[in-house]
Amino acid sequence: MKQDNVLIHQSVAILCDGNNIERSMHEQSGNTNMMVNFDKLIPKLLGTRGLNRFFYFREGQNISSKLAERLHTYYYGSVVPCHKSADIPLSIKATQLASKVDTIIIMSGDSDYVELVRHLKSEGVRVEIAAVPETTARILMEEADYFHAITKDDAFSYAPGRAPARGGERRPHRVKEEHAIGHE
Repeated sequence: MKQDNVLIHQSVAILCDGNNIERSMHEQSGNTNMMVNFDKLIPKLLGTRGLNRFFYFREGQNISSKLAERLHTYYYGSVVPCHKSADIPLSIKATQLASKVDTIIIMSGDSDYVELVRHLKSEGVRVEIAAVPETTARILMEEADYFHAITKDDAFSYAPGRAPARGGERRPHRVKEEHAIGHE
């Protein structure tokens, strides 16, 4: 009897602690203009799996409207401003989603998420961590079902905004690819 390949389709939620990931990238690159390139990273994290939800949690009121619009347009994502750190809002959202998805990917290297990882796994959810390895708590990597390293290939350096050009128009700025995270 011939056996066919069985394909299992997983539904994935990605929850990003924006401040943690940004600080990690800045620290490793020495460049405060380094940002996650979600257009490269999200497909890498998903592989052949389907994206159910994407949440980007960020402390503070100054959250880029361009980032929010881009994440919503391409990934039906939501940017969630947090009063203080993202730990509690991200944990609440993860527990709310646990019964609706097969896998939750937490983008953070913060050891504060260890108990959340343990809880989600006890609920039968596969939990993966995506973070910069050098700034990720070892215990978080060990507790997760899988660890995705965020590397220099998942980032870009943006050119800061420039002064308005004549006539009040903003001059376009170029995005420069820069591979400064990690060592060659």
